[in-house]
Amino acid sequence: MEGAAKLAVTRAVAENSFEEFVAASSGRLFTMARLLTGGNRAEAEDLLQGAYERAYRHWGRICRRSEPERYVRQILVNASVDRLRRLRRRPEVPLLLDLEAGTGDSAGAIEDRDLLVRGLADLPPRQRAVLVLRYFEDLTEAQIAAVLGCTAGTVKSQAARGLARLRAAVDTAEPPGVGASEGNGAR
Repeated sequence: MEGAAKLAVTRAVAENSFEEFVAASSGRLFTMARLLTGGNRAEAEDLLQGAYERAYRHWGRICRRSEPERYVRQILVNASVDRLRRLRRRPEVPLLLDLEAGTGDSAGAIEDRDLLVRGLADLPPRQRAVLVLRYFEDLTEAQIAAVLGCTAGTVKSQAARGLARLRAAVDTAEPPGVGASEGNGAR
């Protein structure tokens, strides 16, 4: 019985540390999941829940690592790539980001955010992952290459292509308020 009690205590400590880890990391990882899913809140929630589920199953091993969040972030990126492979035949429809109450966010900032999220949603999975890891997670090219299992040169080329596509999306986006009804002289 003494061994069973020790196992129960060890399990409780591991579960508590997992709960603490989730509480500490959920905001940041959810934002990353949301960016990886092109702004789709429901998909981001499912993606993060699946990543946490995978992490929980192996938490005893993960929590012994010096940076468990880095490991879970990699699980999240891999799950995103897997999800996009499954959904390849069905196009994604991005959602608008929620507005935080009372932030005084201007319409221009909302439009910019929406344009960015839509542009990310139109990128191929690898380019999206590279841009999110580079500009949201602020990882180096070498770190991104390690997470994605590719070379630094691939990271550079995917980032360049992704940024070029985002710039093209911004350049071709019609300015707000410009449409068929404006500029035709009718009042």
